[in-house]
Amino acid sequence: MRRLILPLAIAAIALPAVAGPAPVTIQLKGPAGEDMGSATLTEAPRGVVLRIAARGLTPGWHGLHFHEKADCSSADFKSAGGHMHHDGPVVHGLLNPAANETGDLPNLYAAADGAAMAEMFSPSVSLSMADRGPLLDADGSALVIHASPDDHASQPIGGAGARVACAVIKAP
Repeated sequence: MRRLILPLAIAAIALPAVAGPAPVTIQLKGPAGEDMGSATLTEAPRGVVLRIAARGLTPGWHGLHFHEKADCSSADFKSAGGHMHHDGPVVHGLLNPAANETGDLPNLYAAADGAAMAEMFSPSVSLSMADRGPLLDADGSALVIHASPDDHASQPIGGAGARVACAVIKAP
């Protein structure tokens, strides 16, 4: 029995990690360019894991979306374009019975001190695979935090309001 355990242990150590792009860490910036935290995007077999640590937000819930362009250059962050759609519907809302956009994500909660930490999964995107919304396509994408919560149903952005933080998602 001992002879069998050792080769299995060595084989387990030698197994390759999940193939795909390396995790991407992005920096959240506020309207005046101030540092508002960071997020790390990690490719998973069927989507992307997003781990976010934000600060400087108003306490409460905030809409969170992937936007279509890697451009956070304007103070209102409208340079990031609209929510990602990929090949899917141009219908907003995780609770919408007609489906949802590729860029839709759950809300982010900021504590009384304005800090927010969360980890979430999106099966609608990929860092680079074309069969899902590729975050690292030719023009990249952005992660945007909104001022208000997303109701996950109303059009076009679920009542999430102004854009208060933005992070460029672009290939290194």
